[in-house]
Amino acid sequence: MRILSLLHHHRRLRRLRRRHIHHLHNYARPLTTFTVPLSHPAYIIWGSNTSLGKTLLSTGLASSFLLSSQPNAKFIYLKPLQTGFPLDSDSRYLFNKLSVISARRGLPLLSSHSVLLSSLPAAKSFLPHKFTSNESLGMCELKFREEDKVLDGVASELVCETLYAWEGAVSPHLAVEREGGFVEDSEVVGMVERRLREKMECFETGKVEALCVIETAGGIASPGPSGTLQCDLYRPLRLPGILVGDGRLGGISGTISAYESLKVRGYDVAAVVFEDHGLANEVPLMSYLRNRVPVLVLPPIPQDPSNDLTEWFDECCPVFNYLKDIMLQTYSERIQRLNEMPRKAGHVFWWPFTQHTLVPEGTVTVIDSRSGENFAVYKDNGFITQQFDACASWWTQGPDATFQTELARDMGYAAARFGHVMFPENVYEPALECAELLLEGVGEGWASRVFFSDSGSTATEIALKMAFRKYSSDHGILLDLIRGNTNERCIKLKVLALKGSYHGDTLGAMEAQAPSPYTGFLQQPWYTGRGLFLDPPTVFMCNGEWNLSLPEAFHSEALKLDDLTFRSRDEIFVRNRDTSNLAAMYSSYISHQISRSSDQIGALIMEPVIHGAGGMHMVDPLFQRVLVNECRHQKIPVIFDEVFTGFWRLGVETASELLGVLPDIACFGKLMTGGLIPLAATLATEAVFDSFAGDSKLNALLHGHSYSAHAMGCSAAAKSIKWFKDPETNLNISFEESGKMLLKEVYEINLWDEELVQEISSLPSVHRVVVLGTLFALELQVDGANAGYFFHNSFYTLSYMYASLCARSLLQALREDGIYMRPLGNVIYLMCGPCTSPESCRQLLIKLYGRLAEFSQVKEISESCQL
Repeated sequence: MRILSLLHHHRRLRRLRRRHIHHLHNYARPLTTFTVPLSHPAYIIWGSNTSLGKTLLSTGLASSFLLSSQPNAKFIYLKPLQTGFPLDSDSRYLFNKLSVISARRGLPLLSSHSVLLSSLPAAKSFLPHKFTSNESLGMCELKFREEDKVLDGVASELVCETLYAWEGAVSPHLAVEREGGFVEDSEVVGMVERRLREKMECFETGKVEALCVIETAGGIASPGPSGTLQCDLYRPLRLPGILVGDGRLGGISGTISAYESLKVRGYDVAAVVFEDHGLANEVPLMSYLRNRVPVLVLPPIPQDPSNDLTEWFDECCPVFNYLKDIMLQTYSERIQRLNEMPRKAGHVFWWPFTQHTLVPEGTVTVIDSRSGENFAVYKDNGFITQQFDACASWWTQGPDATFQTELARDMGYAAARFGHVMFPENVYEPALECAELLLEGVGEGWASRVFFSDSGSTATEIALKMAFRKYSSDHGILLDLIRGNTNERCIKLKVLALKGSYHGDTLGAMEAQAPSPYTGFLQQPWYTGRGLFLDPPTVFMCNGEWNLSLPEAFHSEALKLDDLTFRSRDEIFVRNRDTSNLAAMYSSYISHQISRSSDQIGALIMEPVIHGAGGMHMVDPLFQRVLVNECRHQKIPVIFDEVFTGFWRLGVETASELLGVLPDIACFGKLMTGGLIPLAATLATEAVFDSFAGDSKLNALLHGHSYSAHAMGCSAAAKSIKWFKDPETNLNISFEESGKMLLKEVYEINLWDEELVQEISSLPSVHRVVVLGTLFALELQVDGANAGYFFHNSFYTLSYMYASLCARSLLQALREDGIYMRPLGNVIYLMCGPCTSPESCRQLLIKLYGRLAEFSQVKEISESCQL
């Protein structure tokens, strides 16, 4: 029976967890983001455990603020979740107590108390005939409000509200299971945000002194209605907090644990307050916090049930007054910092990839925090608004809100356990686990070795070193050097690469890419371009159809329209194209170009399928597959630069699954750690590794970084790799009958709504669209710059594209819609994470379509005016 009980409990927990993860997808919807007013201070009251006096603290703060401030002060008390209702109602307690205290002190007070929504049992118990059952809300609307009115004089105002209530005196998630009234996480947070905004917006800044507190239920890790911990539930709002600690025996440990749990989730704690139980718990707490956070002690609370605590509140006045001053000062300092940040940034930062003269004053984005896929952006009108991070923070981001917290916790553990330890000839768990996961995942079936580095750029330079050694070994160059038959200065190895590709900012990585704005004299005067750079065919959608665009070298009368168009994107990847005339044409062209080279081609390096920084072009996978096979035939090592494309970015774990060919060496970074910390890895075959074997250390790969395989990065990578491919944590993952995992709605089905994508591609302002996996990109139509669909005289000039400013006004409008985007000149893109819901992607496309339609209309009007 005990085993059956445990199994039942385990299944129930799994259901709760999956339901909780499902609800978190709601946070990512850009049309339902939250706006937090900062016109007046607002705080969350947390408890390190239950029954520690959170409501008494809220009552004391209300008393201090309303009865000792200016006459028209406003205090808003919100209780989002209340159980044990109506017998237990914290908002009603505060309402009643303040009425007594204000009358005793002879001070006028206008107060109100409301209960908005409750479960059906709670509604029947509280107001049997005065509620409306609303099944769409899952709760009953009580429409209950009581007031104490002041007829004479100017009075301060107290507003008390309970937002959701259940009858059972249990945790909210249990109350939901027993009596219904389930509400989504996003609905709870949205209700708090709406009530806060409605109450705050009616006060004119500077003329009314107002303070709001939101009191949580139970401890900081007590579950909400869905089972989500409250410290995670309210995280999208990231309001500063007051922590009610525990002054009892064992309270030091519980208070510190609660404080750390809040900090690891990114909350600011303004003060810790607890009741004095005669154990001087404040002494070790102050020592632990190093006086960075004030610790306040309240007098013992009388335990006599007949005591109305009026005298206790009087005795506590100095403490509550001090706490109020701390809260007001902390708020004032925060607002001052936020307002000063743009000006200071403009004076001290040198932003990458930014022309500072083109950044108008007032357009700097102040990011207060992020929660999952959303930035919390401060606006100078006194609000924190959410913007969906639609460029995945330079293509690194993938976590939802839950994953973000887990990553932070795992990294904290690794930092506390290891800090940093040197890597050569050593082994430790995070590095070993990460390497094994890489070889079992993106390296499955071909790689046997993992070389860690710090960034994608260095990963590609390491890959080039590996490839050149392997080529030298295979072609007898090493043997000639050993025998003295060849002078190493006479050996000139070059790379084979594609125009429009990008492999990093470091000098060696730049040498492996074709001339571009990144390599010109203004950026890199040493650049020579040590490679044979081929102009690749690309595919894109225009007017709802997929098209193939060929360089001039492939112009042929033998090609028909059917060779240049596809009925669906899937046709582009089918393997029966390998026997087509176009494949033969590709093979002939590639072999001819290699044979013409006066230097030896020591490596092929390419971004598989998608060229990222080069303009989000999709290279014809047939061309890349033929290219790899031709290099195999000529014993040229193959490098896949998957720093951008790897780890589900294109809908599969590695882009080699799309191409149907494997590399000898591959580079990974960015999304590998979930976007939390830099780390890169270069994977190689055993044959590549063996080419460095020898009796001398001089034969080894003499390359390394101080933070190679650092524990925090490896821990984050291991967590990310497992999280993204686990159906329990990533709802976009499913098992096919073959057992191979693929992202739902990606590649075969797609995360992006197909009809919306086709409609966008048909807009007159849109030249081309590329959509694959987590990526949606489009190039805006620029007069005279985008002529020719099926053939181009050369690859679209990257300089022209990158210098274009035509997308600026469009992107600014999208930011106002809650979508943060950054352009590549006249190319704009949406990028989500592997865990983003298809509904979120659909909402992004709807907003983009609306703004593009406006953009097209303005363009047409402008053109007609010129005529």
